[in-house]
Amino acid sequence: MKMEGQYTFNNWYIPQRMMDGINRYLDYGVIPGGFLQAVICNDLMEAACRADIENRNNLPAFVAFFYHHTPSGCWGSQEKMLAWHERGGLTCN
Repeated sequence: MKMEGQYTFNNWYIPQRMMDGINRYLDYGVIPGGFLQAVICNDLMEAACRADIENRNNLPAFVAFFYHHTPSGCWGSQEKMLAWHERGGLTCN
């Protein structure tokens, strides 16, 4: 699942610089940095604390992206994130 370009949701967006980490996680199960881990685990308080200004201001876009465009088994809790990592993402069924 290769997301190209910048994802936009209403007035929020995911910065292009974040898409490589998201794509590596989705495709291969590579665990990303702390901010994306918190988003993936649905720990929005932690995500807000770990985010830079641009990502914090656009946090709704990250939530919308994972909710609307990714398999439910890859996000929502730390257990799901670790299971996705163990599975190897989408490329390793």
